[in-house]
Amino acid sequence: MRFKAALLAATLFAAPALADEPVILRDAITVDGDMVTLGDLFGIEGDAADTPITRAPQPGQRGSIDPGYVQEMAARHGYEWANASHVRRIAVTRESRVIGMDLVTELVAAELYARTGDEYEVQFSGTQSFHAPAGATGLPDIANLQHNTSSGLFTAEIVTHEGGRPVRVTGRAYATALVPVLTRHISAGEVIEPADIDWLPVRADRIRADAVMDAGAMENMAARRALRPGEPVRGYDLQAPVVVERGEIVALVFTVPGMTLTARARALENAGADEIARFVNLQSNRTVEAMVEGPGRARVVSGGTAS
Repeated sequence: MRFKAALLAATLFAAPALADEPVILRDAITVDGDMVTLGDLFGIEGDAADTPITRAPQPGQRGSIDPGYVQEMAARHGYEWANASHVRRIAVTRESRVIGMDLVTELVAAELYARTGDEYEVQFSGTQSFHAPAGATGLPDIANLQHNTSSGLFTAEIVTHEGGRPVRVTGRAYATALVPVLTRHISAGEVIEPADIDWLPVRADRIRADAVMDAGAMENMAARRALRPGEPVRGYDLQAPVVVERGEIVALVFTVPGMTLTARARALENAGADEIARFVNLQSNRTVEAMVEGPGRARVVSGGTAS
């Protein structure tokens, strides 16, 4: 009897079993891997720190975890989280390496060029961001690309890193063409030099039918009106440089078989070399049409006379 009483007393008054170790949830939880662990949540060390709790969000995105589930997983590994702040959801952010939109734009344009041989202007629908894991290397890739050449609409799936989940994006891609444009403001009457010309990609559907597409056709031509830089030039905007100005007195030449007559005439309009303009013969006061041969000289080409 005395032994049983002693055993019972030892059982009743024995030291209590060790309680779970209390832990505190970290203020800002950021992970860089595919899984969220106990170490990520509570900052603990040791073997239990690597215990996976749930999958991490996609790179650059934010997710949440149920607090009750976290309490249960912590208790299984000897930790007690009291959730004294009564957190309803535990927010977790995945670190990432941001991929610039310029790179993705170039990627889509390069794929379209490889397919068609044309350069494209790519515009995405809305604001889009791309992220790869913080430690990932290499360039993003296109898993799929569908493009409607009539409307310009495209749908693409971008894989930001090896093994990553494709990100679907939409937008429009327009074929472009290189157009000669001016590099500076050109005043009316000013002659365009080769150094004044550069090339600019312009959407094909925005190029006017009368746009000058040959830089050689712009060189050494005069502007009919003031022209702005960076804009396509129309054929109407150009004219031969003025050789004879309106009101100028020139030598008017009239040729008939066996005879050449020369008279003084006043130009009624500006004209360039080899252009036909109207002149008034100062001797006969008659108006004739003549082709400008050079400064101060024109040759009659109509049926009028120079006398």
